[in-house]
Amino acid sequence: MKTDQYNELATKPHYPVLDGLRGIAAIIVVTFHLTEPLGTGHLDILVNHGYLAVDFFFLLSGFVMGYAYDDRWNKMTVGNFFKRRIQRLQPMVILGMTLGAIGFYFTDSTIWPLIHTIPLWKMLLVMLIGYTILPVPLSLDIRGWEEMHPLNSVGWSLFFEYIANILYAVWIRKFSKTALCILVVVAAIALAQLAITNGDVSGGWTLNVEQVRIGLTRTMYPFFAGLLLSRIAKPAKIKNAFLWCSLLVAIVLYMPRIGGAEHLWMNGLYESICIIIIFPLIVYIGASGIIQSQRERKICKFLGDISYPLYLVHYPLVYFYVAWISNNKGTTIVQAWPYAMLILIGGIILAYASLKWYDEPVRRWMRKKFA
Repeated sequence: MKTDQYNELATKPHYPVLDGLRGIAAIIVVTFHLTEPLGTGHLDILVNHGYLAVDFFFLLSGFVMGYAYDDRWNKMTVGNFFKRRIQRLQPMVILGMTLGAIGFYFTDSTIWPLIHTIPLWKMLLVMLIGYTILPVPLSLDIRGWEEMHPLNSVGWSLFFEYIANILYAVWIRKFSKTALCILVVVAAIALAQLAITNGDVSGGWTLNVEQVRIGLTRTMYPFFAGLLLSRIAKPAKIKNAFLWCSLLVAIVLYMPRIGGAEHLWMNGLYESICIIIIFPLIVYIGASGIIQSQRERKICKFLGDISYPLYLVHYPLVYFYVAWISNNKGTTIVQAWPYAMLILIGGIILAYASLKWYDEPVRRWMRKKFA
């Protein structure tokens, strides 16, 4: 592709409110991971639905994908599309896996008894595979949590994001609105069936048949519903959209577990409604949002800028926090919150530093190299 064509593709404006919402959701993900080890199980985590932020990310990604690329295929090959996606996603994947590897042997805890028995070559092999975002088999589960990315757990969602990107570029981008609508309806039914049967949609991070099915089911509806929304929605002009959408995202993700162990289907129904109906509504309102002040614009930009780096760098910090809690049985939220706040603030600072000193320079270099 010629350089002027590449630059033309690179100049399409963002939706600032959606950028801000991505940052809000990323921060809530961190709070979810910080409260998760304080619960006795998945029924009583303080930020009980924080994992639904991943489904929200998928929907945002599908919407932005349609907006950014649907009208550009006459100027862009599939190969160039993947170059752009690799440039956007892979630098932070590599940093996230590297940070996870650096911290691996320092998280001294009885919760991971295998860590200090793992030879260096095996850890490096897992790190190198992680750089590709391909999942590792259970035989390389060096942490013992049955994760497809043992050095940085959140890598599983990037794996499924790539699958959705591949399906879009190779096949689904050619779908008519009718065909895409049929796909989205079928995917919504599969998602509701999964959620109501299991009681939630949590899962997707292990390389086995059941977990891969969960991961694909969690990806297909929100990503391609977002794509469909980008094609059929006609954004209005809505004031205070960032405020109202942020509140909606927070309410959905901070909602306590519904129904308990006796009525799992109730929680599954709640999550189905959130993903299938409420999330698209939030994205539509966000896409229609009007930025009313320079301060609001700066907040949205900052939150959007740190969202992806924060998602990739926070979990290596969380491993240390989980190790501390496991070594201090009976730790309460009152005792843990100062350390949790330290991890949250430190994660945001690390994310911003990673963005400015690593991610943006590397992406600029890659754009020049591949232009």
